[in-house]
Amino acid sequence: MAKISLRLPKASTVAATAGIAALAAALTSLSHPAAVRVDGHRMIADVPPVTTAKTAYVPLLGATANYDAKTGSIELIRNDDTMRLRVGDRSASLNGKKLTLKYAPFSVRGRTMVPLQVIASAFRTHVHYDTGHAQIDVMTGSDDTSSQDVTQTP
Repeated sequence: MAKISLRLPKASTVAATAGIAALAAALTSLSHPAAVRVDGHRMIADVPPVTTAKTAYVPLLGATANYDAKTGSIELIRNDDTMRLRVGDRSASLNGKKLTLKYAPFSVRGRTMVPLQVIASAFRTHVHYDTGHAQIDVMTGSDDTSSQDVTQTP
């Protein structure tokens, strides 16, 4: 029968691993989801925004949302605008006009998450995602149709 010998890691390897683990734990404990402000007022939702390097997804806020469980379709109504979309589908319509979304909506704990671009185009708003400060601003302003844009600050 062969003899098995165990080698213990070097003390420097153990110390480096412990240091990396402590740093990761500290960064994780300090991280927080992006905050959402609509017209300067902080919005609190049961599901926080989901952010990526390219965009932010926010729960549907500030619009009337109707969900059809049979078809899985969502109808968003704000003022005179109506947007229809489905979770997982990039196809949508705005006031009857078909359009293709850059990113498909998805669901988190029963909440539909939509890309900021959807909010900007459907509701004629200006949205700004500041990745450095984990801040999402939605400015509705008036019914001015010229402010449909999305900006991102690294």
